[in-house]
Amino acid sequence: MEKLKNYIYGQWVEGTGAGIPLYNAVTGEQVAISDTEGLNFEQALDYGRTVGYKNLSSMTFYDRGEMLKRVALYLLERKKKYYELSYKTGATHVDSWVDIEGGFGTFFTYSGLAKRMLPNTPFWVDGDTQKISANGTHLGTHILTPSEGVSVQINAYNFPVWGMLEKLSTSLLAGVPSIVKPSPFGSYLTNVVFQDMIESGVLPEGAVQLVCGEPGNILDYVQDGDSVLFTGSATTGRKLKSLPSVAGNAVRFNMEADSLNCSILGLEAKPGTPEFDLFIKEVRNEMTTKAGQKCTAIRRIIVPEHLIGDVQNALSKALDQTKIGNPLSRETRMGSLVGRQQYEEVLRKVNILKSETELVYDGKHELVDASYENGAFMSPKLFLNDKPFEKNISHDVEAFGPVSTLMPYKDAEEAAALAKRGKGSLVGSIVSHDENFIAETSWKMASQHGRIFVLNRDNAKESTGHGSPLPTLMHGGPGRAGGGEEMGGLSGLHFFLQKTAIQGSPDVLKAITKIYQQGAEKKFSDKHPFQKYFEEVEVGDSLETAGRTVTDADIVNFSNVSWDHFYAHTDATSLTGTIFDKTVAHGYFILSAAAGLFVSGKKGPVIANYGLEECSFFKPVYAGDTITVYLTAKEKINRGVKGRNIPSGVVKWLVEVINQRDEIVCVATILTLVAKQSPFIDLNVKNVQKILGGLTESTTAAWGKMSAQQMIEHLEQGVLVSLGEPEAEKCFTPEEHLEKWQDSLYNHRAMPKDFTAPFLPQDGSLPELTHKNLEAAKQSFIDNLKRFVVYYKENPQAEHMNFVFGKLNKEMWELMHKKHFTHHFEQFGLI
Repeated sequence: MEKLKNYIYGQWVEGTGAGIPLYNAVTGEQVAISDTEGLNFEQALDYGRTVGYKNLSSMTFYDRGEMLKRVALYLLERKKKYYELSYKTGATHVDSWVDIEGGFGTFFTYSGLAKRMLPNTPFWVDGDTQKISANGTHLGTHILTPSEGVSVQINAYNFPVWGMLEKLSTSLLAGVPSIVKPSPFGSYLTNVVFQDMIESGVLPEGAVQLVCGEPGNILDYVQDGDSVLFTGSATTGRKLKSLPSVAGNAVRFNMEADSLNCSILGLEAKPGTPEFDLFIKEVRNEMTTKAGQKCTAIRRIIVPEHLIGDVQNALSKALDQTKIGNPLSRETRMGSLVGRQQYEEVLRKVNILKSETELVYDGKHELVDASYENGAFMSPKLFLNDKPFEKNISHDVEAFGPVSTLMPYKDAEEAAALAKRGKGSLVGSIVSHDENFIAETSWKMASQHGRIFVLNRDNAKESTGHGSPLPTLMHGGPGRAGGGEEMGGLSGLHFFLQKTAIQGSPDVLKAITKIYQQGAEKKFSDKHPFQKYFEEVEVGDSLETAGRTVTDADIVNFSNVSWDHFYAHTDATSLTGTIFDKTVAHGYFILSAAAGLFVSGKKGPVIANYGLEECSFFKPVYAGDTITVYLTAKEKINRGVKGRNIPSGVVKWLVEVINQRDEIVCVATILTLVAKQSPFIDLNVKNVQKILGGLTESTTAAWGKMSAQQMIEHLEQGVLVSLGEPEAEKCFTPEEHLEKWQDSLYNHRAMPKDFTAPFLPQDGSLPELTHKNLEAAKQSFIDNLKRFVVYYKENPQAEHMNFVFGKLNKEMWELMHKKHFTHHFEQFGLI
């Protein structure tokens, strides 16, 4: 039987011991062996701290985000084989989708967050700059840098893929190398996914390592700066947290433990209401998804005492209709537990629950294409605790399977009190349409819950469900649930980052943070900042504008245009007792007038006003005052764009408006979208002519079969097609892929060298030459390029078919020609 190899210190290593046999949860057949015997854990941790940390921490947050996306795309292309293995863990297709593609989705989510919200630097400036001196020559702020250590991640058996990827999403994005230690059960699935992550070649050396089997003494070697993330039982988690190596060093510890999560049915949600039906469906789903092996599953069903019988009957019927068996069968809605060992453990907990509460449902399901003897199957079990404030076993014992307990309550006060008797939960849900009941119950139970999920008819269609942790929201909970916090959007990165206060002069803080600070040196040049591409803009680039004297007419006109007739702008007789001496200019007029002074009217790389972050008005501006503006590049944020958007970044500009007395009257931060420099040539005819001057009959191609003249005639044919001469008869790209191909015209990725044009002869031959020589071909090409420019000026709405990209408009044809010309000019070494 094949042993699962471990990936440590940059190589695949097989254990030297007998290992742990791993079985198919459905058939009982052995699948693999996990073994960590003989591994040098001390060396593995040291390798992560040195090689892994150096490589990851030197990357920018933006680049780490791009790294996550590339890994997720690589895995997504190979998902079929993961599903085939997932079925062996007892998971149905739906269970597997949550685990496998839910894990990929977490990588995609964090990649998106990074590229939208994180800087293109290896550190992250946290919060505003603090002025800590009277004259502003001494400032302070905070930066976040990757914690200098390695993260040991110990995962549970129920989610072999998502469990790994949800932890890696934050640690890798933070720049911290990780050692993944999955539960042996199901680790054969983790192993295959991990192999592909390494095979992708995207992750830098030392970024991740994998230990498949028993953890051995790996935690004996953790030290200051390292972190441990644990998912599993609270008992085991507490033991690990108290280890001398963990407790005695500055080791960060995050625990996400099992918890007795609850769901509360509202007092008004009687049979026949949408909420009653939603409640039954949600509870059934949470009892049967992953066969109840979810740390977020509903273990306590809290129901109004007058509805206990109705809920018991409806839930029993719903569970009766849940087909259990082989996950490969289309009929199956619930698979098996992950193995016989877990089955025995759940059965032991069921017997403990029986000692104090009544088992009111124990469906004797006939299995679909499976047997109870060979697989780890268990039918759903529903208990009733008729006195939940006296019988505590339902609040203390968790059977980690398809097991849950009904319990009655009288009012919102009792519902919240029962919810909190779980002593700390990952999630609690409320199913009700009574907003007062929801509000009262939720805030009272919030202190003992990591997440509260409210479900009713208004959000049911789009709801993600009680048991679904989301990357953008915190996953964790207080008390029994471990007190941990995972994911939660960018907040999830803070666990892996060191926060450091930085103090110094404005110029020093600007140098460290790469963000302009008020009072730092400005850089003036003849080129207007708005005429610079994103790559050309430097923090500190500044512009001093001409002055503008504000008039009474300005104030009156702005009132009329904006309909802002606030008395301070229009009625001089009403100013007694105010801060104003006379009618004052509108604050937003000052901001608008400032924009009029600093914008460049000429078309340039600035695409659009992206937003306004901060705006403060410090002194009134009256008619007769003269305002001048200082515009300064404050911060640059790289930005991932997709679809039909021009590749661009966000530039934050500091706007400082002063009056004739050099007093600051307004400070604002505006955001602009600024285009990135295109790597493709412009369609300027003179520029193209100049490039073609270097093309001769003897110029040879770096790839492909074309001669110089064939290349020019090929480009000319493309230009003629864009004029409809002749109109292309068809597009060779399938309709379902056409939008993706058209979107690709907008990005800055070069055309592939190995692409075979579908309209050329399939035997690889090239069309016959139509011009007498190269010079004639060049002249004809230039003439038709001139015609192209004029044609689309006269016919801006024209559209013509392209053989590959479908029907294209003026903008798309220009983008296509830019890429196409560049591709072939590079082929012949002209650029």
